[in-house]
Amino acid sequence: MSTVVCKFGGTSLADGNNIKRVTDIILADPCRRYAVVSAPGKRFSSDTKVTDLLYACYQESTEKGNCSETFAKIRQRFLTIVKELGLDFDMNPILDQTEREIEEKKSADFTASRGEYLNARIVAAKLGWTFIDAKDIIFFDKNGAFDEQKSYPLIAERLRKVGNAVIPGFYGTDANGNIKTFSRGGSDISGSIIARAVNAELYENWTDVSGFLACDPRIVDKPEKIEVISFKELRELSYMGANVLHADAIFPVRKGDIPIKIKNTFRPEDVGTLILPSKKYTPQGNLVTGIAGKKDFTVIFLEKSMMNSEIGFARKALSVLEEEGVCFEHMPSGIDTLSLVIKSKFLKDGVLDRIITKIKEQLAPDYVRVLENIALVATVGHGMANSVGTSARLFSALSEAGINVRMIDQGSSELNIIVGIDNDDYEKCVRAVYYEFFCANK
Repeated sequence: MSTVVCKFGGTSLADGNNIKRVTDIILADPCRRYAVVSAPGKRFSSDTKVTDLLYACYQESTEKGNCSETFAKIRQRFLTIVKELGLDFDMNPILDQTEREIEEKKSADFTASRGEYLNARIVAAKLGWTFIDAKDIIFFDKNGAFDEQKSYPLIAERLRKVGNAVIPGFYGTDANGNIKTFSRGGSDISGSIIARAVNAELYENWTDVSGFLACDPRIVDKPEKIEVISFKELRELSYMGANVLHADAIFPVRKGDIPIKIKNTFRPEDVGTLILPSKKYTPQGNLVTGIAGKKDFTVIFLEKSMMNSEIGFARKALSVLEEEGVCFEHMPSGIDTLSLVIKSKFLKDGVLDRIITKIKEQLAPDYVRVLENIALVATVGHGMANSVGTSARLFSALSEAGINVRMIDQGSSELNIIVGIDNDDYEKCVRAVYYEFFCANK
């Protein structure tokens, strides 16, 4: 029998009724042997996610020495879920211990992880499956990175011994034996790790949308659905803001050539989006698979004659960023020019001024220019690589829309073309590209 690992997000597990729907989905397919769960999300628009309540618990505990006021809301939330499910499962001792540990440890990571932990205990009880704590099978190294060599064998060994199991997402154990979390949304990563460890045939990621759309539906009304996409395309779109799946969740399953299926818990009959290893993927006909982007970047543009013959110029520029603890997003260059594209939030409180000063002192450029309030829009698709005139169509569409392109960055793979534009033109740019590649010939 093939093995499917399924991960369910916070909205899918927000209350007892939703958890009942989730357990029905899991039990409908005997191949779904391992389930990874998130903490309960919002039940309605003005509700608060359990993880956010837990961060408030941590704050209250550090300020007052206890977290009784906020934890009472969390206690009630989980007791209500147990009641809604009609479970004969006494959560109070587990909740009591959790509250004590939050107050004793005073660890933000430990506290935030308890939403997944508590929810996994409930889901396991509802399914009658084995609960396996992520702290016992997922590990981080001394640098805070996921420890593959230690984790994968332990996960495989532990899960091999049980028929079915529920594992909390979002956290593991660091090199010092303490609970450590992934970044927000990290349960997607946990599910991917479990799928890789057990060499699953499929990793299902269940959420509240029916897969990926070709662009943001808040910008374009009813954009096309993406039924099949490659890992490389997904990585580009996720990184640029298409947030159905955590961008880092791709890496574990990509190494094992394990497909991902994005499914909607509330519309399980919908096809969803299948994400395939690039070697198994065939472009579906459209040149462009999707469009995504982000606002609020700063571009530091450097110009220096004979830059191409100056050994170490780019390294020196990046060393300045490293000294200030700043990451760059892109670095397009010409024979005498170099641009550093950086998230504007990293350049506040005098950081930008210090970087410019150091660049002038250490690189002696002929000219330095700073462009602020820049948005990046990525047009992504495997079909672009072998099609003549794709760039011409893109830039003609932007020109006709009256959009001034401030920067262009295209990788050698031709998988994507990224343009830098003014923040104010962001929505107009996305619409122009979408209509050109998805509507022009219809």
